[in-house]
Amino acid sequence: MNQWNRIHNSLPYDIALKIASSLQASDLCSLGSCSRSWRELWGSDPIWERLCRDRWSVQCMLGESSASELHPPKEGWKSFYIKWHHEMAGRATDVVRFVESRSSSESLEVGDHLKAIVGLRDRQLGFKDVQIFLFKPKLNVLINLVGLQYCIQWLKVPAEHVMEAIQSCKISERQVCVKWWKLGRWFYGFRLRDESHCRRVSLRDVAKEDEVLWVLHRGAIHEVLRVQISIPSPSTTSWSCQSSQT
Repeated sequence: MNQWNRIHNSLPYDIALKIASSLQASDLCSLGSCSRSWRELWGSDPIWERLCRDRWSVQCMLGESSASELHPPKEGWKSFYIKWHHEMAGRATDVVRFVESRSSSESLEVGDHLKAIVGLRDRQLGFKDVQIFLFKPKLNVLINLVGLQYCIQWLKVPAEHVMEAIQSCKISERQVCVKWWKLGRWFYGFRLRDESHCRRVSLRDVAKEDEVLWVLHRGAIHEVLRVQISIPSPSTTSWSCQSSQT
């Protein structure tokens, strides 16, 4: 406190603490590198406690049954945050590697897509974890899509919040091609030709439209014979539907 009075007379400690408490972890780390005094504030336990609670279900991680029984971790909140950040990074990497192993030809069958989403659920990744580890422009867009659908349909994050996140991460305009094949309908005792549908959409459009998410969530079931997600080629149109000979 005395050092703050000497170095930052114009900025009271409580105000500095409030400013630091409003930052995300990456910004807080940058602030901590500015000076020794800011670095001391950067290590403040209340700041890291808020970051932990905002990002994860801390009760589950500490093995507590309720918030009223929650006690600070022995190692302190900053060390706790860093430990679980690395833990979640490892869990996300497992799912990324799975998707990469199943999409060597830049396409992914819907069954593997849904397995990846279940993998995120089983590993208990939160919305912030997905933003940090899966909403990266350098990753395959098929991985971005897995994270997007997981947030909307499993974490129940409102679509507008997901759209803000993918825009902030600069992946909203990345595109995927979703193809699905449907069994031909019966018409007066005759079965019509099977139909193939193809949609080329941006991740932003996936977040705000129900049809593609419904197809991906439902998968290959009943009248839908197959669903495939791929990276679109330059010749892929935004929408197509055609019949094929049975």
